[in-house]
Amino acid sequence: MAKTAVVKKIAKPSKKKALKANAVKSSLQIKRTAKEFIEELKTLQSDAELEKIKGYFKTGKGEYSEGDQFIGVRMGSLFELAKQYIDMPVSELEKLLESPIHEVRAGAVSIMDKAARNKKVTEDRLKELFDLYMRRHDRINNWDLVDLGCLHMTGFYLFDKPRNILYKLAKSKNIWERRTAIVSTTYFIRNKDVDDTFKIAELLIKDKEDLVHKGAGWMLRFAGDVDRKRLLNFLDKYAATMPRTLLRYSIEKLDKKEREYYMGLKKLS
Repeated sequence: MAKTAVVKKIAKPSKKKALKANAVKSSLQIKRTAKEFIEELKTLQSDAELEKIKGYFKTGKGEYSEGDQFIGVRMGSLFELAKQYIDMPVSELEKLLESPIHEVRAGAVSIMDKAARNKKVTEDRLKELFDLYMRRHDRINNWDLVDLGCLHMTGFYLFDKPRNILYKLAKSKNIWERRTAIVSTTYFIRNKDVDDTFKIAELLIKDKEDLVHKGAGWMLRFAGDVDRKRLLNFLDKYAATMPRTLLRYSIEKLDKKEREYYMGLKKLS
């Protein structure tokens, strides 16, 4: 009698298990490391770009970028690379911030910014990013790093929360913390909320640093797009005593006659 062949049916994994396996695999691919980012970043290095950067950032003795290290990566290329790392864990982001290389730190802040802009970002993730930025502000040590983090992320997180931290930063001895205080109001202004911009700018009226003046003037000009009358009232009160750079940045969008008037107040003081 012929033996009947036994065909063993191999059970297919359930759809639920398959989805779970794919999710785990995807998670492993997404959570990339600081080491990987740095390796990829270095492939984008350019000697020609390095020469441009040296002329752009003030790296001489006594200047604000003294001692900072650059390798020469175009910011556009850095931002594109950052998009691939938006789910990088905070622990890995902090490793990037600890780097002596400017573009690596810029990469960290760019990742944080892009993660905050992601439509799927959670409140917990936002808090992690904000807390890291504030806790490691010692590594946010140039104007471009401040602006990368503050044009969206910091203000977005604080928009529906108390903003006391910004007033504390405005009184800091650290130039970059003071710039963070004012530039963080960008998101508020975009949402027609200019109160903090004018209040913090008022705290910075007597600041000694040109890069703080530029940041404050920039935000005042932007706030003026929302509430022109309030900007004019601010200028009526402070134009004569404001630092010249702060005044010039503040009045850029006014008509010629108004600009001449406020600059004239400065000359008379």
